Amino acid sequence: MGFIEDARNNHVKKKVEEALRSKMKQKALKQCDRYTAKYAECASGRTLSIVWSCRQQAKELNDCLHQFTNDSVLDEMKKEYMLKQGAESSARV
Repeated sequence: MGFIEDARNNHVKKKVEEALRSKMKQKALKQCDRYTAKYAECASGRTLSIVWSCRQQAKELNDCLHQFTNDSVLDEMKKEYMLKQGAESSARV
């Protein structure tokens, strides 16, 4: 399958893509909750020193978030959305 065909198959409206991105981010934060808590605990009571004091926790959090917020995850969500839309439109007919 070529690049143009992939683009056509995964094309959704801008608002839909924004909603899917938001949903993806929410899921990622939920999945990475323990890393978020560790980072927040480290950052508590700090200001500038967060940068070097919490470097490890920030890296762990970012690594976790990246697993759930990348282009391949978004593409899968788009495919699921398109399949759902296709099923709904065929059910109406």
